[in-house]
Amino acid sequence: MPAIKTGPSGKKKGRRARLLVIAVVLLLVAGFGYGTYWSVSTVRASFPETTGSLKLKGLSGPVEVKRDGHGIPQIYADFDEDLFRAQGFVQAQDRFWEMDVRRHMTAGRLSEMFGEEQVESDAFLRTLGWHRVAKQEYDTKLSARTKKYLRAYSEGVNAYLKDHEGSALSVEYAALGLSNDYTPEKWTPVDSVAWLKAMAWDLRGNMQEEIDRSLMSSRLTPQQIEDLYPDYPYDRNRPIVGAGSVSGATKTFDPKGTATRSQSGADADADTAAGVAAQGTRTQLSSLSKTLEDIPALLGPNGNGIGSNSWVVSGKHTATGKPLLANDPHLAPQMPSLWYQMGLHCRSVSESCRFDVAGYTFSGMPGVVIGHNQDIAWGFTNLGADVSDLYLEKVTSDTYLSDDKQVPFTTRKETIKVADGSPREITVRSTGNGPIVSDRNGELSKVGRQAPVGDAAPDRGSGYAVSLRWTGLAPSKSMDAVLGLNAASDWTSFRKAARDLAVPSQNLVYADTQGNIGYQAPGLIPVRGKGDGRHPADGRYPAPGWDSRYKWTGYVPQSALPWEFNPSRGYIVTANQAVIDQSTYPYLLTEDWGYGARSQRITDLIQSKIKDGGKISTDDMQTMQLDNSSEIAELLTPYLLKIDVKDPYVREAQKLLEGWDYTQDADSAAAAYFNAVWRNTLKLAFGNKLPKELRVEGQCLRVRPADDSGPLEDLDGNARTVRECGERAPDEAQPDGGDRWYEVIRSILRDEDNDWWKTSGTVRNPGDRSRDELLAHAMSDARWELTAKLGKDADTWSWGRLHQLTLKNQTLGTDGPGMVQHLLNRGPWNLGGGEAAVNASGWNAAGGYDVIWVPSMRMIVNLGDLDKSRWINLTGASGHAYNDHYSDQTDKWAKGELLPWAFSGRKVEDATSDTLALTP
Repeated sequence: MPAIKTGPSGKKKGRRARLLVIAVVLLLVAGFGYGTYWSVSTVRASFPETTGSLKLKGLSGPVEVKRDGHGIPQIYADFDEDLFRAQGFVQAQDRFWEMDVRRHMTAGRLSEMFGEEQVESDAFLRTLGWHRVAKQEYDTKLSARTKKYLRAYSEGVNAYLKDHEGSALSVEYAALGLSNDYTPEKWTPVDSVAWLKAMAWDLRGNMQEEIDRSLMSSRLTPQQIEDLYPDYPYDRNRPIVGAGSVSGATKTFDPKGTATRSQSGADADADTAAGVAAQGTRTQLSSLSKTLEDIPALLGPNGNGIGSNSWVVSGKHTATGKPLLANDPHLAPQMPSLWYQMGLHCRSVSESCRFDVAGYTFSGMPGVVIGHNQDIAWGFTNLGADVSDLYLEKVTSDTYLSDDKQVPFTTRKETIKVADGSPREITVRSTGNGPIVSDRNGELSKVGRQAPVGDAAPDRGSGYAVSLRWTGLAPSKSMDAVLGLNAASDWTSFRKAARDLAVPSQNLVYADTQGNIGYQAPGLIPVRGKGDGRHPADGRYPAPGWDSRYKWTGYVPQSALPWEFNPSRGYIVTANQAVIDQSTYPYLLTEDWGYGARSQRITDLIQSKIKDGGKISTDDMQTMQLDNSSEIAELLTPYLLKIDVKDPYVREAQKLLEGWDYTQDADSAAAAYFNAVWRNTLKLAFGNKLPKELRVEGQCLRVRPADDSGPLEDLDGNARTVRECGERAPDEAQPDGGDRWYEVIRSILRDEDNDWWKTSGTVRNPGDRSRDELLAHAMSDARWELTAKLGKDADTWSWGRLHQLTLKNQTLGTDGPGMVQHLLNRGPWNLGGGEAAVNASGWNAAGGYDVIWVPSMRMIVNLGDLDKSRWINLTGASGHAYNDHYSDQTDKWAKGELLPWAFSGRKVEDATSDTLALTP
């Protein structure tokens, strides 16, 4: 569920009053103060019925819902529509509050639930039009069979809603009902389809990198910007597909073909590319970056750092003689987890009942997203294709420039209903490139004041407007793909289903019970024009929207996307690294891959295990998922140990690194110190040199470019103090510490006098003049930082005390009063792992050490015996805060444990604790 964020300060009073009312109710419901008997009965009223018998309108036959000791349901039916009708009913039992908040977010209707503080977010989401596109998909793109399943799912949800309201639906509704008159409306098929738009948005690729590179041009030279975005290290970190070519005649990829030089995606001319992007855009792009940050992130922090691991090993290398497949998507930690474990079983698989599948679902959407059926297993990681472009637009109040013509905007009106408030009407303007996203931010009223260059634009001062082109705004058949994967029985039917997965573009790994393994890259990926001959159209910088040479000319043919089937090496690894060597592939997929630290570590672990004929077991796969090794620690630590540290206090900390094996266990003092040194190294070498213009300070802006001490203004232009503005969020362009920064450091590490090692100083402190001086400075700063955080005795430090995970309920758990957060949230847990480790408990070096993305689930599928597969969820099956299954898997997840994953009818029956009969 999204975090419900607070709007400008003028709106806070109404929100605080509403939160106070909700908080009082929740405190009573939890049994605090008086009314304990009423409280317990109110809480339990929303718990699902898991035994006995219930009538479910619309069923064609009887359905059984069998839940194991962790509340995970397995549904059995004779007709596929009954399966999905029951799935909707059961997910509403456990997770309807989550589902309801999510559909309001995807439709830009959060204000109907939470009031005027959500108007700005709603306006931006209405501008994107996720729900409108989802409706177009449902009306014009999806197959009749998929629409039948979506309707059945909706009927199941609505059957539950018919008999449940207020506290019987969820305790949050009891509280919300006292702050406004909100009542949930019926679920629709479009509500389910729209969820795929939210998923695609958070996995949209390099939009933030486009903005960051453009903003950097205010402080850095073109070459310095290129230094911070190194080329992918193909010679060291293996891409997913090592070879192959595309036929020029048939546009078909051949994994065994001989590659030729890329025909597109030429190297960028950094100087001219930065110049185009910089003209009159810095204020707009800073403001857009802040807007993107404020849009609720369902999957991760604004799409940055989101990764995943998946790999599959052929039976010739496994102890079972059949493939093993592992997957652990790295997403934002949420309470409850984004995932919902479930099985959907036809008692007899036939044309009228096609499914025998289990795995991880999204509450609010039919089918299984990641998992296995009786024949095949599949996993996802984010491919990271560049599927979005920002365009600068020369506009008047009514038109935009397209080549040499002024073209009228396409416009539409949107009315935003507001709980306890007056409706707001907005006008959405769109160009041929997409909606004008810069219209949706009050900060852009200052554009004319600061934009130095550009043709006159009456409603933009002297600056440009910014539009967005994104594949997610094109209607597609992605919902067909999800259900097609569920029913696939072999490699051919798997690939056929994958072709419909337009957004988000994902790496799909495959295995089947016959012993085959494979990989397919699907997705709607744009082909760009050639640019104007000086500035390449490569998606790395915002492009001139008035020049048709920068427009998209089509999409990469699905037949041309890379794939592999039973490669001779006997395994396939995907962890957000490059899909294929971009210099030998004829289509530009992206210039912003992950840099392959995790993928290469997994590859090395597999190779070390299978050398000399060794075999990999399910236990080995589980151990690999928990690997904490730090590549940057192995690279940098020898340099840190060579520094002659004079200060005995800092030397005490330096000694922690002696003999360290570079693993980041939760109890490791060395890992704590190294990561603090790493964070301070990045800050000194890069952070203080990157743009600080328009720094966001809570609800205010820094208005003096590149001056961190400049004045602050609120959104209405009034002068403010830091205290009035609240805490400052980390600047997006600041070093986050991920594996891109590993490559940046690697490229300069042997150059002791590289300019990046030099820092500015004062008369009393001349600054650092070399690598070793800066590293010594970082070691000292880290020593004092950890002394303040963890105490004077370095031997008592531990990485887990710094690196903590707190699971937050994504509504009141983030913005509610402290006591309510205590009731709804769980944690903290001290975690091992780290950024770009296989056990990717991610943290952002620009903001601190807290865990901000995690392996949101882990699974290992044993294709030799599906009943010997294993899985775990981050939280639990239930979304009800006081239910036994709210967080009953988290302790095991934190320890790296997995649960048995029963699949066959006999094993499911053995594991069943509760059975609910649903009857027509």
